[in-house]
Amino acid sequence: MIHAQTVIAILFIALTTYLTRVLGYMLLKHKTLSSKHRQILEATPGCVLISIIAPYFVQDHPANIIAMIITVIAAAHFSLLPTVAISMLSAALLRYAFI
Repeated sequence: MIHAQTVIAILFIALTTYLTRVLGYMLLKHKTLSSKHRQILEATPGCVLISIIAPYFVQDHPANIIAMIITVIAAAHFSLLPTVAISMLSAALLRYAFI
């Protein structure tokens, strides 16, 4: 069973992510961005994802550390959705293998 605090945390994280995107578009809609600025803005969701999950994964358990390394490598090569899928799959498989 999921605790109410967990659901509230997930909702606040989702709301924060959504507001970050919406406010960014609203503040920058009349500005012309360089390609470097555009790349930074496109990388931001992945950085936010990594910053949220990093404290959980960086523990003493080898499966978590390996899954975090795989996630960082995936984030450098893929967009957000494949990175999330790869990180979830690698974490699940590694935790199963190390049990």
